[in-house]
Amino acid sequence: MDYANRKRPPQRKPAKGKRGSQKQTERQVPWGIVTLAVVLVIALVAGLRFIAGGNPDVVPPTSSESHLPTPTNNQVEAIPEKPEERWQYIEELENLEVEVDVPERELGPPKLMQCGSFRSKSDAERLRAAIALQGLEANVYRSNGGSWYRVVLGPYETKRAAEKDRHKLQRARIHGCQIWNWNL
Repeated sequence: MDYANRKRPPQRKPAKGKRGSQKQTERQVPWGIVTLAVVLVIALVAGLRFIAGGNPDVVPPTSSESHLPTPTNNQVEAIPEKPEERWQYIEELENLEVEVDVPERELGPPKLMQCGSFRSKSDAERLRAAIALQGLEANVYRSNGGSWYRVVLGPYETKRAAEKDRHKLQRARIHGCQIWNWNL
């Protein structure tokens, strides 16, 4: 159905002689709701004045109308002296030395990092060259009777040094390097 080009339905004409239908179309003001809204606004204003603190008709006295006696020079009290500190821990902490026992770090076995294991020596040499471009030295070792070629970096004294080189290789998009406690 074409809603854009459709015709309006014919309008019904009101029956002649009935004035009640015209009265129904006029809007009547709901005076009850208007009265309730006015009462609520007045209550809100009164509540805010009560919260604000006092009667709005009473004017506070000015300084010239004040009935308080003014102090004379004899009546003014001197400011008391600063009391002496009763805490002495501040001085004690400044002169205190703290002794800490730091155990020496035990070095475990040397760490080696393996970055790849290949069937062909040419693939292992290609990875070794990519590692050499990052400034690190890798070695290619035969394993499993000469059927596998491993690309290994190290030995490292600490795991932290091996992790440093591994992160350097990861930034160069060489992933998959594993750190092991190996001896060659």
